[in-house]
Amino acid sequence: MPEIELRDGAKLYYEESGTGKPILFVHGVWMSSRFFHKQLPYFAEDYHAIAIDLRGHGQSSKTENGHTIAQYAKDLHECIEKLELTDVTLVGWSMGAFVIWEYFHQFGENNIRASVVVDELASDFKWNDFEIGAFDIEALTGLMRDMQTNQRALLEGFLPLMFKEALPAAELNWMLEETTKVPASIASAILFDQSIIDCRPYLPHITVPTLLCFGKEEKLIPMAAGEHLLEQLPYARLQIFENSCHCPFLEESEGFNHVVDQYLQSL
Repeated sequence: MPEIELRDGAKLYYEESGTGKPILFVHGVWMSSRFFHKQLPYFAEDYHAIAIDLRGHGQSSKTENGHTIAQYAKDLHECIEKLELTDVTLVGWSMGAFVIWEYFHQFGENNIRASVVVDELASDFKWNDFEIGAFDIEALTGLMRDMQTNQRALLEGFLPLMFKEALPAAELNWMLEETTKVPASIASAILFDQSIIDCRPYLPHITVPTLLCFGKEEKLIPMAAGEHLLEQLPYARLQIFENSCHCPFLEESEGFNHVVDQYLQSL
């Protein structure tokens, strides 16, 4: 099983295929590298395609500590170093976007070719001056309590919200299998941290070319989130996927892969 051992002893599972310029996929909260199973074979034809499991997720170490966006960004930086990647494209889905923005904040943009942000807000929290946020404190604490009392039931309700159409049973089952690999204690800790991080101050300073990929269906993330990012990021382009919700890379995988590929070729 391919793993990267970090300096603190944590081991991160990853999958890779292909050769060429690296494209590294970073998943959302509670998810895993498996959610990019429709991307790695496609991009492996022309790129070095990599998907990691963040600590606590998927097949990576279930460490008791380090479940913050700041630490996940440090882990990502160490992964890039240990895999000796250069001229990297970072693809961040949902929480993965926060990890990438925090990476830029901590380590700068050297060695990063481009970024792709998939369906995320500048902050998930409803701050007084950010009404489009996903959670207020009541909703966030409710989710954390549900995670502690009945993790599977919470996920059975949450996962279908990521998709425009109803999920076939087989699809829901493997997603439940992946997301329940995250212990409830870890799932609660990272949910809180990723929900209150505010990346708005970072955005105007990011000069990496960025493709924003948003699903038109607004069950989780409003279209206004993409429009806000487009205004705040100096070098961004917005792509809307008409038949997707939170997961255009799964719901419209062929179109998503083509759009990202064409974008990278245009740089």
